[in-house]
Amino acid sequence: MVITELLERNARLYGSDTALVEINPSEERDKAITWREASLIEQALPDAPYRRELSWKDFDRRANRFANLLLSRSLERGTKVGILLMNCLEWLPIYFGILKAGCVAVPLNFRYSSDEIKYCLELADVEVLVFGPEFVGRLDPIVDSLSQVKQMFFVGRSKPAYAEDCCKLMGYCSSSAPPVALEETDYAAIYFSSGTTGFPKAILHNHCALINSCRTEQKHHGQTRDDVFLCIPPLYHTGAKMHWFGSLISGSKAVLLRGVKPEWILRAITEEKCTIVWLLVPWAQDLLDAIDAGKVDLNSYLLDQWRLMHIGAQPVPPSLIHRWKKIFPHHAYDTNYGLSESIGPGCVHLGVENIHKVGAIGKPGYLWQARIVNDKGQDVAQGDIGELIVNGPGVMLCYYKNPEATAEILKNGWLYTGDMARMDEDGFIYLVDRKKDVVISGGENLYPVQIEDFLRKCDKIKDVAVIGLPDPRLGEIAAAIIEVKEGVTCTEEEINQFCKELPRYKRPRKVIFDKVPRNPTGKIEKPVLREKYCHGRLVEAQISG
Repeated sequence: MVITELLERNARLYGSDTALVEINPSEERDKAITWREASLIEQALPDAPYRRELSWKDFDRRANRFANLLLSRSLERGTKVGILLMNCLEWLPIYFGILKAGCVAVPLNFRYSSDEIKYCLELADVEVLVFGPEFVGRLDPIVDSLSQVKQMFFVGRSKPAYAEDCCKLMGYCSSSAPPVALEETDYAAIYFSSGTTGFPKAILHNHCALINSCRTEQKHHGQTRDDVFLCIPPLYHTGAKMHWFGSLISGSKAVLLRGVKPEWILRAITEEKCTIVWLLVPWAQDLLDAIDAGKVDLNSYLLDQWRLMHIGAQPVPPSLIHRWKKIFPHHAYDTNYGLSESIGPGCVHLGVENIHKVGAIGKPGYLWQARIVNDKGQDVAQGDIGELIVNGPGVMLCYYKNPEATAEILKNGWLYTGDMARMDEDGFIYLVDRKKDVVISGGENLYPVQIEDFLRKCDKIKDVAVIGLPDPRLGEIAAAIIEVKEGVTCTEEEINQFCKELPRYKRPRKVIFDKVPRNPTGKIEKPVLREKYCHGRLVEAQISG
């Protein structure tokens, strides 16, 4: 079975029911804000709010029209088709249209610069690009150099001269399913790594990975036809889309919200009767802060139907969940761990029944295996720190056109995550840090996540990142970049005093007050901080210092 069959089933059984809703809250555009400064979700919103919806039948028909458009251009099976769109009602029908045509979908990060767009299009051998108006300014400088991109389809108004009107062309195409037979072993999609360690790598997945993501997500969170999923993160990311797969397999409604303000989230939950909400840590924190500050009144919203809040994409501070449960005691909670290389929605997950293990990422997810190994690939003793490796139906086929990098991360079917972890006596896995982020100070291994989790307990701190900085005596020292809550003052002396509860060797030796940058999926952009404070060349700095 392939994932497009689920869409066709839903169109057949639940045709007139709502599949997707897009909500744009009202927000006046701030001309001073550039795309580089965009927060965790796209901010290119219109001045007036709007709501659009799409039934399952129309969803399938639009996917068929786009598939037939691609086929009308004599595209070969396996042709790579790029998607460069903000979250919108067109995004998923286009994605499924690509799959139905036997092509390979290549979603791109909406934060990419012109150079990054060009790099990814060339790396993935993209021949067709679908893009929206938000990206014209970034495509203009590079369009003449994209020699391998033979066709460009524009979604929106004010089409540039070098592109064709996608929606107009789709209107001329049949809404019937194209005559393309798909197999689980067929190539389906290329996703890109987060880019936190340099230019992204292209990650190739087949249809087997997609359909099993549906099964894993529903097994974890038990979606039914009565559920309504609120999706806020960008759809180019595997986590967002693969959690939406729970709506696809259950034939239930999903809501795409373009905005992250606490009142917008609560309003969407109320008006659309959302039952499942996937949040990133900053959004959950902002929501709790708004409640505590009296900026939102929960009595103004209808939230009784909201049954599950889950978080993924980054480590979750236990203090956040304890705080959440005090305000929302009846919510089930889950956290999910995955990589683009494991396609999501969670090769490891906590499980809603394991709230007593908050702080852990959990156990191997449905259809998945996990181990913690040493540098030789041997299992470490229970409680010892090693590298987390996973195996399951969502493991990538390869890094596209990069056999050397593939060989480094894929060994005997196991995906080496690069994450350092430990396992407790009950088999629950706890992340310790990224392998590459370990700070070696005076011969001691320091794991920044442990220090970050401790500092987040300080009620003056909004966000924190710990990185290694060069030191002439110790080689490296741990530096804490601290973002203080709005309207709050904090001194280095206060932080040092707070850290006295930590073992001396774990205490940050340097405190820097600055904004903590995060990428669109919520991960701390530590390369940005390293570049800023030690020019990104730590070893070189150590040697020269």
